[in-house]
Amino acid sequence: MTIQQISVFLENRAGQLAEITSVLAKNNIDLRAIHIAETTDYGVLRIIADRAQDAANVLLNNGFILSMTPVVAAAVPDRPGGLAQLLAVLAQADMDIEYMYSMFGRGDGLAYMVFRVKDAEQLEAILRSHGVNPAAGADLGLN
Repeated sequence: MTIQQISVFLENRAGQLAEITSVLAKNNIDLRAIHIAETTDYGVLRIIADRAQDAANVLLNNGFILSMTPVVAAAVPDRPGGLAQLLAVLAQADMDIEYMYSMFGRGDGLAYMVFRVKDAEQLEAILRSHGVNPAAGADLGLN
């Protein structure tokens, strides 16, 4: 099952992240994951929010430029080698990962990784064939 990631395009200036997180907080939107990629001219803030569409609307209404992208989250045993084992499965299946990042802890002995790949359905099929269920929104505290 894919979940919605919001990518916000940022100017490289002090206070931009504080502005975004403040706007989301004022609208009672909770972040489940956050990742920043940057170049010298701009940055890309990737977030998973508990209410993705509401978060996108709030950010758009406050003048931010964004896009929404389907991503796949997978549970990984929260122990040494847990991620390595999952990545070995994806490598064996020749699955190219465009990028990945972790989600905030859920306290259930699992870590959750967010994957952006070219073919989300193929990734989900590979995960399932190896006994890993892609995380559903409810597993991650998403509405």
